Amino acid sequence: MAVNLPETPSETPSGTPGDPAAQDAPTAHRGTGGRAEARRRARGAGGRRAVRSDGRGRAGRSGRRPRPWWIELPMMIVVGLAVALLIKTCLFQVFSIPSGSMENTLRIGDRVGVNKLAPLTGWEPEAGQPVVFKDPGGWLPPQPVDSNPVTNAVSSALSFVGLVPPKDDNYLVKRVIATGGQTVQCDGSTLSVDGRTVVEPYLHPGDDSCAGLDFGPVKVPAGYVWVEGDHRSDSSDSRYHQRGPGGGAVPVGNVVGPVSAVVWPLNHFDWFGWTGR
Repeated sequence: MAVNLPETPSETPSGTPGDPAAQDAPTAHRGTGGRAEARRRARGAGGRRAVRSDGRGRAGRSGRRPRPWWIELPMMIVVGLAVALLIKTCLFQVFSIPSGSMENTLRIGDRVGVNKLAPLTGWEPEAGQPVVFKDPGGWLPPQPVDSNPVTNAVSSALSFVGLVPPKDDNYLVKRVIATGGQTVQCDGSTLSVDGRTVVEPYLHPGDDSCAGLDFGPVKVPAGYVWVEGDHRSDSSDSRYHQRGPGGGAVPVGNVVGPVSAVVWPLNHFDWFGWTGR
């Protein structure tokens, strides 16, 4: 006996003219394909949007607008001052030569670079080295004070960061003649340390080692140095301060460092070495 079953789409003939199922089949196919195509387009548009958005982000980061000059300039100044302060504190500091006591090695107006890193790495003054040191007391007269508050403040700030020589100017430059524990003496024209004659090719022309001032023998205390100027006849040095603290010698703690070079003027540039040799 035959049984009539419901007709299914798979069993529906396709391509039969006039058959409603056949006519609907392409429409269904177009509908499914349309939805798939719409999804692909949506994904593609979203991807493009994401790429465009990300591209704009990258472009924004790489092509960032520069800061205005009124912001950049103060930042550059601050960085420059910080670098200058670091150099002045740990590396080199510039000092001005105010007198002729070290001529002709150092002349009036010279700017000398002092190696401040040397004492931090274990260096100690040795005989023959020109050094800068802080006045141990009474070697220099009171320094004049700038009465203009503006220029005084500016010079103090520049001095603090090391762009100009120290404002108080209570520093001196001399050559180390003897160190702690050694005995120094000058007699006639002969300078001796521990009984051995010191040869001084750096002396100012026309000067001898004693320059008319005999002294000693003087034993330099431990932790001190005996210093004299190269222009021996025009230098108020250890010889003239024997009644002061240390018997004329300077505490090593007052020594800033060895003079490494004359840095200005350029026509008088000279290099004395890392430790002033």
